[in-house]
Parts: sequence; structure tokens; C-alpha cells
Amino acid sequence: MQILLLTNSNSVENNSKYFSNDSGILSLMYHRFNENKYPSTNIRMGVFKEQIQIINDLNYTFYDPKNFVSQFDVPKNKKKILITIDDGFKSFYKEAWPYLKENKIPFILFVSTEPVGRNGYMDWNEIKEIEKFDFAFIGHHSHTHEYLIDMNNSNFIDDIEVASKIFKDKLGYVPEIFSYPFGEYSKYMKEYISKNFKVAFGQHSGVIDVNKDKFELPRFPINEKYGDLKRFKSLINYMPLEYKNLKPEEKKINNTNNPPKVIVEFFPEQKNIENISCYSNDGGIWKKPDLKFQKQTLTINLETKFLPRRGRINCSLNDNGKWRWFGTQFTVKKN
Repeated sequence: MQILLLTNSNSVENNSKYFSNDSGILSLMYHRFNENKYPSTNIRMGVFKEQIQIINDLNYTFYDPKNFVSQFDVPKNKKKILITIDDGFKSFYKEAWPYLKENKIPFILFVSTEPVGRNGYMDWNEIKEIEKFDFAFIGHHSHTHEYLIDMNNSNFIDDIEVASKIFKDKLGYVPEIFSYPFGEYSKYMKEYISKNFKVAFGQHSGVIDVNKDKFELPRFPINEKYGDLKRFKSLINYMPLEYKNLKPEEKKINNTNNPPKVIVEFFPEQKNIENISCYSNDGGIWKKPDLKFQKQTLTINLETKFLPRRGRINCSLNDNGKWRWFGTQFTVKKN
């Protein structure tokens, strides 16, 4: 099913920037189902069903992707849950798809075109079967699913364009929602994606609100390591932590800009901002960085460099009993 999206794709015209008190959209990212030999990307179906039951017990509703962009700028009175699945593994089709279909749970399936039909992956007939349902949406996940950020600009564009041509041939349209492989992107990549897609997802954690950049939207990764029910019950209640600006915009770093100087400008209306707590994995160890406040601006001073391949910062805020969360990810180029 093709999504009709009503928005300007220019990332310069990002989103309106005002304190919205948006309850937001919490997006969950899955990959494999009942493929227990891949614990870093797998979830057991019994656990997945329990997670869905937790969502239902909390009276959260699932967000329908067909409204995703046309209503992006409208604050949510009650938080929504968005299900996303990356890569198009066969185990999704065999294990999770029948359950989602039976319960008519909306989701986005991000497909990389090169692996389609190979051992362990869905084929085009299965993908086309799924996308005929009005609650199932296909997203663009590149052609090769390689480390696109390591390619030169020309090869990166070629990879995306090859996938787009295949989607057009197989489905009759090019999906307008994109997911960066491994959640990695440079400023150049994000600017290119913003001109050719309507929204794009990374793999950093956080809750989507009207002020988030449409071309680096957060998701919580769910797998056997980070999908246990205790953790899930905690994260599913997280609320957005809204901010005006997050710098640096360049998320690809090397010796010249590692560690990055991270600056977050919050809205004056955000209460209890002094309660914020952040953790970073610079130096390969999760720890609290040095935080400096000046009015509503937070500077996160990292102790040492991020190690290849990825650096992450996660911040949370206890706002009168509501836990607010945002995260960011950097890709670290090897020397």
C-alpha cells in the first residue's frame, strides 16, 4: 500500500519549534522472531505477545503509519505506539505476521531490496501479500543494507536509487518512509534523504514529538537482551523530552571532532529540567558525563573519545513522575 504523505521534504523546514506538551509516538524496532541463535536481533514470539498485551493493558493505541506524516505536526493528547520491523526476515513472515494480521496491528516493514528472496529473507510475493493490507506499510531500507555511511557520496546515492527502481518495478511505487541501515547517517546522507523521502528513522532511543527532526526519528530497539518484560514495562511509559535544537548536526565523527561537543537547547516551558540525567558510552564504558547548564541550554562534556563504531548518549528526566527520554547516536570512523 502506498502512503499519501502531505509534507515538505526539505529538512531546512524541519518542524515547528514550540513547546507542545506532545504525548508523542513511541516507536519500537524489531528484526527477527523466534530465531534464537541471533539474540541481538531476535525476540521470542511468546515475549512479543506479552509485550503487545502490556501495551493493550495500558490502554495505549497503535499508531497507524498512514497518518504518520500528514498528522506529524499535531500534538498527541495520548501517547501512541508505533511498531517497526527492519530487514524483512522470513521469520517475521512465518512467526509475527500471522499474529499482527489476526489482531490488525499497524506496522512498518522496512525492506532492503538486495536480500529479498535469499535464504532467510522474505520474497517479493510475501512482501506484496503483506502490503495489500491497509494496516501494513512497506518502508525503504536501502538496497544492499551495507554500511552506507562508509561509502562515498556517489555510491551511497546509487545504492538508494537502485532500491527505488526495484521497489517501483515490484510494488508500483517507491516507499516514502526510510530507515537508515544500522541507524547510521552523516549530514550529507540526511540532507539527501530529506529531499527524496518524507520521514526517516534511526536506531537511537527516544520518543517522537512534533519538534523531533523528521529525518532522524528515534526508536527503541527490542531484542532478547533489551526486550525483557521488566525493561519493556519501564520504557513503554517513557514520554518525549522536547527540545529546540540538538548539536552537532553532523553525526559522522572522526579524530577532528571526536569527542563531539553536544549542546541541547530546551524550551523555557519545560519544568524540572535540572533533574535531567545523562549517560554516554565514550571510551567504551557507560558513565555520566559532565553536564553544564546555562539558562535552558545543556552542554554535555564527554570525558574521552567515542570508540568505533558507534557512540551514544541517552538522557532522562523525572518530570513530576513522568519519565522523559531522548538519545542520540554518532558513527565513529576508524583511523
